Amino acid sequence: MLTRPFLLHALSPLHAGTGQAAGIVDLPIARYRSTGIPFVPGSSIKGVLRDTRRPGGEEKDPKLLAVFGPDTGNAAEHGGALVVGDARLLALPVRSFRGTFAWVSSPLLLELARRDLGEVASGLKLPSLTGRAARVANDSVCLFEKKIYLEDLDLPAQADPVCEGWARFLAPRVSPGEDIFSKRFVVVDDDTMSFLMETATQLDARVRLDPSTRTVAKGALWLEESLPPESLLVGLLAADRSRRNGLAMSPAEVLDFALANETVLQLGGKATVGRGRCRMVPIAAAGAQR
Repeated sequence: MLTRPFLLHALSPLHAGTGQAAGIVDLPIARYRSTGIPFVPGSSIKGVLRDTRRPGGEEKDPKLLAVFGPDTGNAAEHGGALVVGDARLLALPVRSFRGTFAWVSSPLLLELARRDLGEVASGLKLPSLTGRAARVANDSVCLFEKKIYLEDLDLPAQADPVCEGWARFLAPRVSPGEDIFSKRFVVVDDDTMSFLMETATQLDARVRLDPSTRTVAKGALWLEESLPPESLLVGLLAADRSRRNGLAMSPAEVLDFALANETVLQLGGKATVGRGRCRMVPIAAAGAQR
């Protein structure tokens, strides 16, 4: 089986939800139960990818069926050749006293990403952090008097060549024009990251008006959580050969059909109010970018 990692870059608030909840937030985003890390389900990504690959909306295209599988009514014919994994949070944009905002990650998030990235990230290491602390790339615009100020947190920080290595790896994928990423990339300790994943997401109060009174309808006020714009997630596509009779496709051809180049998708809910616009970028080894 051939794999291809991808980066998911939110260009607008991203609400991949779990339905209603009993807590303060009525419509929370999806998080892994064991770690609390936000993610976008692979099933959502696969469905949107399938829609974008339909030529003129044609559902019977043989390549489409070979890659993504037949429709539900014909599911017994053969399996799809493409496997789409969840996209897991890699870096969260957090308001910063200096530099406007920072892309914040942690050793745990980087290690999980490195596992999915495989050989592409073989030269990348993990920063070493003791206690509450932060590491930044060289010439960070977020560093002020040897500290990083994120929301209402202040953390002792210093430049780190390991952090610089991750910044150089991610910058061309996150900010392919002018590099605004490297000088805003910050790695904090895992405990601080857990706190930020709970408190630095976007919360919007939504209402529905009663058309007769033009006031909020009874029971129609709710809180909706989203990953903020500029959130970065990483996931993995995997492919086997085509199982469709009469159509041979290699794993590489399957991956190229699904995601050969950067594409812009609408993921999650609330699309009609601008939520979920994302860049999906295949991650290739240096020198092998498409």
